[in-house]
Amino acid sequence: MTDTRFSAQLAERTRTSHSDSEGASFMRDLMKGQGTREDYTALSVQHWFIYDALESVAETLADDPVAAPFLAPELLRREALERDLEHLVGVGWRDEITPLPTTAAYADRIRETAAWPTGFVAHHYTRYLGDLSGGQFIARLMKRHFGFNTRGVEFYAFDQIDDLDAFKENYRMLLDAAPWNDIERERMVDETLVAYRFNSDLFTDLDRAKAEAA
Repeated sequence: MTDTRFSAQLAERTRTSHSDSEGASFMRDLMKGQGTREDYTALSVQHWFIYDALESVAETLADDPVAAPFLAPELLRREALERDLEHLVGVGWRDEITPLPTTAAYADRIRETAAWPTGFVAHHYTRYLGDLSGGQFIARLMKRHFGFNTRGVEFYAFDQIDDLDAFKENYRMLLDAAPWNDIERERMVDETLVAYRFNSDLFTDLDRAKAEAA
């Protein structure tokens, strides 16, 4: 029987794009242990620009009736990323990092959603639900490949959430309950696909930057 919940339809209609981003060569090499610590650091750097944009917009939408239900403080990643970057890059990390072209465009797109809460939720869903799911597997592999304990992978540690599966299910229930009509739901799906496309393009940028630095 087909699941008629919007959250299930959203996951199904974006499944291919999600798989494409996971299968990008940069990420595939990193997951197989063929990438380097520098590769993981480069990814973490780009994540900072993305989450800085995401969490800055979240602050402006704290009282918005559409976005606010999704803004659980337990999800916030920016401070954890900053601790990771201090470990991976050094105390002066802010002066050492720059966004790749896709990252800059991605962050700009997220900032634009301050005027469109549904679009913001699309990016929020894409990032945080991924972190709560596949991100946990990534953290285990990075610990194994690079000898991290906690430092360096704090980004993936949601210590304030006792049950990740229950939290994700509640998030899906919020998606189902959101006050969107059919047209707005279609726009939500489209923006989620945009978010996945940015993610895939970022891995291409990271591959290119790595090749140019070789």
